[in-house]
Amino acid sequence: MRVLVTGGAGFIGSNLCRALNASDGVTEIQVLDNLSTGSGNNLVGLPVTLIEGSILDSDLVRDVTRGVDSVVHLAARSSVPKSLDDPSATHDANATGTLNVMEAARATGAHVVVASSSSVYGANPRLPKVESMATLPMSPYAASKLATENYALVWGSSFAMRTLALRFFNVYGPLQSASHAYAAVIPSFLDRMIRGEPLKINGDGEQTRDFTYVETVCSVLVEAVLSGRSHSGPVNLALGTRTSLNDLIKVMEEVTGLETSIEFLAPRVGDVPHSSADPTLLHSIFPDVRPMPLRAGILETYKWMAGTN
Repeated sequence: MRVLVTGGAGFIGSNLCRALNASDGVTEIQVLDNLSTGSGNNLVGLPVTLIEGSILDSDLVRDVTRGVDSVVHLAARSSVPKSLDDPSATHDANATGTLNVMEAARATGAHVVVASSSSVYGANPRLPKVESMATLPMSPYAASKLATENYALVWGSSFAMRTLALRFFNVYGPLQSASHAYAAVIPSFLDRMIRGEPLKINGDGEQTRDFTYVETVCSVLVEAVLSGRSHSGPVNLALGTRTSLNDLIKVMEEVTGLETSIEFLAPRVGDVPHSSADPTLLHSIFPDVRPMPLRAGILETYKWMAGTN
């Protein structure tokens, strides 16, 4: 089986390439990445072919999709703040880029898995988040990820394609960078703790998230690829946990043995106050999926980050 991973040099993508490489049945892995946030160093030692380029280059996307059995579409312009700074660039990458991927896959008959986001639930206060509930995006990023999943699902129903749209919830783990202004909360916090710097929280720290370890995400993606799994609607990819940022910091201090201070800042525009998935549908489609306990996941992430600092 030949697999194309867009955004495969990034955090989730490079972890996925490792998981695919360890899986029986995958004979070739291609990566398409413009290296704007990903790095070729994440793929060193892996038998993958890295093509440097953009999903906005429709001709290139068609070329690299030719002969591929399955596409895992992870390439995106991520981050709520980044989308507020430049909404058009976020739309181009996440909406138009996905359209290019879907059209290329349609031409070749490839199976497609796309990464959507829990941010699509937005201002809907209901917990836990169930796939059937209304989506109320609160940022250009969230709107663009809703477009991502809708393109995949509509192409599935309109053109009889095998597609799967997975809503990711706060994925974390090794290879996740803390070295940029839009870094996710777990690597950002751990990096500051290692450096002895205060943690910065937008809001009171009582906002909650469903943190999902990257190994769990990759296990689902690998199974989806190998089985050609598809579904007519979006699927939450999280296991139904709910952790406040204040509680997250306590776990980090216990796991690392490091103490820290906190600087509370004004709430950030576009941030969702609470997030927790209903994993019922995920378990029905992927009955073998298992969560990584938060403490264990934080420990693995800390060991990786401590080794890179």
